Amino acid sequence: MGSVYLDAAAGVPLHPAAAEALTAAVADGWADPAKLYGAGRRSSLLLDGAREEIAEVLGARPDELAFCGSGTQAAHLAILGGLAGRRRAGTRFVHSAVEHSCVLHAAERHAAAGGEAVSVPVDRDGRVDVAAFAAAADGAALASLMTANHEVGTLQPVAEVAAACRDLGVPLHTDAAQSAGRLPVPAGWSLLSASAHKWGGPPGVGVLAVRTGTRWRSPLPADERERGRVPGFPNVPAAVAAAAALRAVRTEAAAENARLSALVDRIRAEVAARVPDVEVVGPATGRLPHLVTFSCLYVDGEALLHELDRRGFAVSSGSSCTSSTLTPSHVLEAMGVLSHGNVRVSLHRYTTEADVDRFLAVLPGIVADLRTGLEGL
Repeated sequence: MGSVYLDAAAGVPLHPAAAEALTAAVADGWADPAKLYGAGRRSSLLLDGAREEIAEVLGARPDELAFCGSGTQAAHLAILGGLAGRRRAGTRFVHSAVEHSCVLHAAERHAAAGGEAVSVPVDRDGRVDVAAFAAAADGAALASLMTANHEVGTLQPVAEVAAACRDLGVPLHTDAAQSAGRLPVPAGWSLLSASAHKWGGPPGVGVLAVRTGTRWRSPLPADERERGRVPGFPNVPAAVAAAAALRAVRTEAAAENARLSALVDRIRAEVAARVPDVEVVGPATGRLPHLVTFSCLYVDGEALLHELDRRGFAVSSGSSCTSSTLTPSHVLEAMGVLSHGNVRVSLHRYTTEADVDRFLAVLPGIVADLRTGLEGL
C-alpha cells in the first residue's frame, strides 16, 4: 500500500489550480516586472493580479502586500521592520510563549541587539489570556500573536488582543501561516505574515502585509522592488500560482473544513480509546479543523515517528523528546502537557477516511511494541 502523507502543517501538495497557473505563468511571467517593454508589462500585470487576489482573501489592500521568499522571511521582516519603525516608542517586543520558532528567533535577534523581548504564558490549551497579553503589551513597541498554533492547532484570540493593542497604541503582528485560506483572518492586525505552501501554493512564496499607517522600516539594504519592503527580483510565476491556490482553497474551505474536522474528531476519540496512557493535546474546540496532536507516555518519540514512517505514514512531532534527550518542544513545554512520544497528524485535501482507518489500525500495535522494547532495556 502507498505512503500516506499526514503532515499538512508542514506544507501540502501543490493544488491542481496552482499547478495549472504555474505552467501558464512560466510562459508569460518570466520577464522583469519593473521593465517597461511588453514582456515586462505582462509580468507586471500578472504580479499585480496575484497581489490583488491574495490581498482580498487576507483582508488587506493590494498596496499593503509584498511577496518574499518564505513565511519565515515574511515574519522576520514584519517583526524586525516593525521594531525598527517604532524605535522612538521603545524597544519592548511582546509575543506569546507558543509562537513559531521564526518569531522567537526574531525576538532573540532583537534582544541580542539590546532590545527587550517579553514572552506571555499560555494555558493548558495553548491559548493566551487577553488581559495578561494586553498588560504585557502596555508600553511596548510591537506585539506578535499567531492566528493558530502549528503544533496543537489552538486558535488564538487575535481580534480581542488586536483591539486591546490598538487602545494601547501598539501595532500587532499576526503569523497567519497555518490558518490563511482555511479560516478568515481575524481583524485588527497591523502586520501579517503567511506562507503559500501551507495552502497549496508552491514553496518559496511568503506574504508580508503592512497595514497602511503602520510605522515600518526595512531591516534590509534599500531596494526599489516590492515598495521597498523586499529586495530582489520577485518570482512572478510562483506568486501567480500561490494566488490561484488560495482562491481555490477559499472556495473549498467550508466543505473541506467540515470533512477534515470530522476525521480529526475521530482520531482524537479513537486514539484516546485505543492507546493506553496517551494524552490528546490541545482543545477539542477553538482549533484548526485539520490538525491533532497526542503524546504517548513511555514511548521514545523518535522511534515512534520512525516506525510510523516504516509503515507508510509521514507524520511530524511537536517534540524532539526521546528517552535520551528529554527535550520537549517549546510549545508543549509552555502548555505544561505530556511531550513523550508526541505525534502531530495534520490532514489535507487528499487525505481519505481509508487513510485514517489504516493509521488508527496500526498505531496501537506500534506503541505497544515500542513500550515492550523499552521494558526490556
